[in-house]
Amino acid sequence: AIERQLLRDGLVDRYITQEHVDGLPPGGGADAYARLVQRHYPRHIEGRPTIVVQNLPGAGSLRAVTYLTASMPADGTALGTFSSALLNEALIAPNRVTVDFRSYGWIGNVSEDVRVCYVWGGSGVKTWREMLARDKELFMGATAPGTADNADTAMLQNLFGVKLKQVQGYSGSAAKRLAIERGEIDGECGGWTSLPDDWVRDQKINVLVRLSPTLVPGMDSAVPFGGDLVKNDGERRIYDFLTAPERLGRLLMVSGKVPADRVAVLRRAFDAMVADPQFRSEAERARLLVTPMTGDEVARRVADLYATPPDVVTRAKAILGE
Repeated sequence: AIERQLLRDGLVDRYITQEHVDGLPPGGGADAYARLVQRHYPRHIEGRPTIVVQNLPGAGSLRAVTYLTASMPADGTALGTFSSALLNEALIAPNRVTVDFRSYGWIGNVSEDVRVCYVWGGSGVKTWREMLARDKELFMGATAPGTADNADTAMLQNLFGVKLKQVQGYSGSAAKRLAIERGEIDGECGGWTSLPDDWVRDQKINVLVRLSPTLVPGMDSAVPFGGDLVKNDGERRIYDFLTAPERLGRLLMVSGKVPADRVAVLRRAFDAMVADPQFRSEAERARLLVTPMTGDEVARRVADLYATPPDVVTRAKAILGE
């Protein structure tokens, strides 16, 4: 009955889609996942509604979050994707990110955002140890405060002591990749699935550290995991907090005003989609990792994040330069 009501209401799911998990233009991992969902999600909702993907970058994807709640109907016909880095920003910089993500309706998470930090081969830096030992600063691309790449490079600099200069202002990962090829910057921290195939295959880049413990096909297991490089348990707690949003990488949500029965419909459709062999097959062909979480699990993890001890949040704030 709920599905039929959604159909009568003319269900058209509009994904407010961000590039590289942080509200950027098309061309990165977040947009690739949004387009994948666009092609497969309708088959699992009665009536197969048309999904319109709308990219709405701005303010580290906060613009998309506020647009979803302030300007879109709260009836289950509008879903949002955004940079999961905003989850931490809501705790670290509440004056800038004023939303409470516990109040949203979580549909699910398609996959964690497996992120790595890398440099162009011509930089002369081949390993993590070489990067730490380097006296000359590396120029690492970033977008803006509150974004995942900004947080990752700040963590390299202020938690691990890497000598680098963060170059902000790039519109997204596609723009950073062009800058790397032109020699404007040495490298960046970004999603593994966003890396061009030839960069990995032809070893045009040197991956120096992986920020997730998850190993995916094509990734060199010899590349160290950042969580193993910290000096003590206190640093590990900071590291885990700073990288927690990456485990919640490819999220789908609705306004917290959407009725619970409609959220349940969308959750069932999401769970069916991520288990669908057709969905899985296309994701594999596109080199998109699928490590799904249910909406309930996402909600629990978001609540756990908000329960982070204040001293950890304070230290993380200092590392990010907030």
